[in-house]
Amino acid sequence: MKPIIFAGVVVALVALAALRPRPLAQAAGDPGFAVVELFTSEGCSSCPPADELVAQIQREDKDRSVFILVWHVDYWDRLGWKDAFGSAAFTGRQREYANWLRLSSVYTPQIVVNGKKEFVGSDARALRATVENDLKDAATARLSIGSLQQDANGLSWSWQAGAVTKGVSLVVALVQRSAVTNVKAGENGGKTLTHVQIVRGMRVVDTDGKGSGTGKDGMACGTKGRGRGGRRIPAEQG
Repeated sequence: MKPIIFAGVVVALVALAALRPRPLAQAAGDPGFAVVELFTSEGCSSCPPADELVAQIQREDKDRSVFILVWHVDYWDRLGWKDAFGSAAFTGRQREYANWLRLSSVYTPQIVVNGKKEFVGSDARALRATVENDLKDAATARLSIGSLQQDANGLSWSWQAGAVTKGVSLVVALVQRSAVTNVKAGENGGKTLTHVQIVRGMRVVDTDGKGSGTGKDGMACGTKGRGRGGRRIPAEQG
């Protein structure tokens, strides 16, 4: 897994509803940041507490540089409920982290913070401590995202960054702010689940060592359709 998000302080969050980016202008020397990635599934009975936790963190840290990305994986769809937000690509991203962090398998719910530390997604104490620690580290690069436009062909944007070297990529995520699902089958059958910051599409842009550029993508809004804490599956299975 080559350096992507965290090697150069690069992440752009685009809200699906309003199509406006969350203001993002991180400069070298500024206070640190925390990118919180939750891997979850509507088909996992231990995932709702993790979903609730990141929603709470979002409320608590709304004025700080805490960016939440929630990836719905697809490997628990076989248990009776197909997660409408699940994607094999998002499962693939989790597997990349498993390789990068030298884990024996993937599991849900899982949180990865700044690409460096992972733990069970419902562990509130670990999440708060990790976020607080990372916010203390000064940013080592500068990033700003702007000129967001939408047309019939998709989205376009521009970016500027400092301290960019070869091998650093910009990750652009199309994010739906929130959603509510009435789950009718599977481990969470009969429950109403609330989600925040749901990733619906992703694009990795190679910066080629340059300090600025533009991007355009017809990112679709994820897949269509409708586990347990610590439950793991072999990394090679799906």
